[in-house]
Amino acid sequence: MPDLVKPVTAMRTIPTTMASQHPDHAAKPWWHSKEFLSTHHEVRECFIAFSELGIGECKWDWEGKFVDESVIEKLYSDHFDYFSQHPIGKEKFITYRLPNPRVESEFRLGRAYMGILGAASLARQVGMAGNPLFEVILPMTETAEEMIAIQESFQEIAGLKHKLYNLNGGTLKHIEIIPLFEHVEIISTSDQILREYFAIHKEKFGFLPDYFRPYVARSDPAMNSGIVPTVAAIKIALAKFAALESETGIQMFPIIGSASLPFRGGLTPYTAKEFANEYQGVRTALIQSAFRYDFPTADVIEGIRQLDVELPQAKARPVSAEDDKKLRALFPAFESPYRETIEAAADLINELASALPKRRERVQHIGLFGYSRGVGNVRLPRAIGFTGAMYSLGIPPELIGTGRGLAAAKEQGQLALIESVYLRMKADLRQAGRYLNKANLQQMAATLPAFAGVLEDVRQIEIYLGEELGPQSEEEIEHGNLAAKVLRQLKDALDPDVLRQAAVLRRSLG
Repeated sequence: MPDLVKPVTAMRTIPTTMASQHPDHAAKPWWHSKEFLSTHHEVRECFIAFSELGIGECKWDWEGKFVDESVIEKLYSDHFDYFSQHPIGKEKFITYRLPNPRVESEFRLGRAYMGILGAASLARQVGMAGNPLFEVILPMTETAEEMIAIQESFQEIAGLKHKLYNLNGGTLKHIEIIPLFEHVEIISTSDQILREYFAIHKEKFGFLPDYFRPYVARSDPAMNSGIVPTVAAIKIALAKFAALESETGIQMFPIIGSASLPFRGGLTPYTAKEFANEYQGVRTALIQSAFRYDFPTADVIEGIRQLDVELPQAKARPVSAEDDKKLRALFPAFESPYRETIEAAADLINELASALPKRRERVQHIGLFGYSRGVGNVRLPRAIGFTGAMYSLGIPPELIGTGRGLAAAKEQGQLALIESVYLRMKADLRQAGRYLNKANLQQMAATLPAFAGVLEDVRQIEIYLGEELGPQSEEEIEHGNLAAKVLRQLKDALDPDVLRQAAVLRRSLG
């Protein structure tokens, strides 16, 4: 058995909110001079999230972006008194999102390991108790084995000895894994992966974790399968996590990758209570850049406070095995028309996404440094660019495939089942529908046949809601006018400022 001490978690604080570096904000952060945030500014951003917004955790993203590797050193150096009172790893948390070596260059993984171990040594040197970094997020998790492989490789690195740098002299020998499940099929069956992981974990390390933090994505599954299958899959997973907790005695504290627009989660400072009710069983919600910077700061702080109150109280709603089976059987009715449309529009989506204003220093997801995302046989931008492109065109992706899926569900007598698991479906469709430009959609349908199906989606959603979709407020009408301008500019050259103005109006880049 490895010489590992079971982590003491009886006093572990589980943060309710996790600030991320997702580049989805449209407006300028109140504390910065411009909209763009370089890697150099992200340490300050993290401290502000802790000290001014009241957020409990910051995700430090090594996947697909440049990263400041000296974050702990800078935070201790610049804010020692604050972190003496609010220790990193005890009250405030920084959690690395690792690159998954299955799909991204593994050299970044080694650098992340050294940063984690170096932070432990630094904390001891400056008199801080405990290890500041002890959990990591593994994106695109699909198997138990790849989770174990990360822990075993970290153990090997932590055991290295050299007269100049004795890592083995430290106290951090074991790293906790937070698996990020990103596809509808994986999310809805992720409890099976966790069962296998727990069994291997006990065999390899001699103990079971006291707690576990499974992480369900919200944006990427929506981009691949549409909004309804995504929400339903997450509800299935949350119910199964609760059942797994009862079965194993391992406390489960799920994380969700929430963002502002309905397609990516619908979490804003004004929907915190509704979000907590929708996703009962979630313990930690992601607070992306748009939430923090596209709304008044006082409202942001209040929204975070509401999440602190609401999320810990809620228990996951059960989903029976029969309903699980029925829901998953309905997924293709939504996924098939959605994917058909997106595949046909891939070139257009990529063109628009590339013209959106940049907000962070990201590594390109092609070529030497990483990977690209895709649907079917086409490559697409990341979820923020995808969502921003569709909204800029006046065709919110929440609508695509949804109308036809709802019609099929109604025909099969399963509409009430979907409504029972996706509580805010009508509200989300109404919200997204306010950014629909029907004239744009009709023009697109005339030139790109796949968009004719979206016209049918809109028709079916309007029947379902009993009202027409379209803008209502002055800002929404102006957004529609900008979307019309974007469509005209596609024939010539896109003006990034038009895209920026539209993003500011909808309070999110994408």
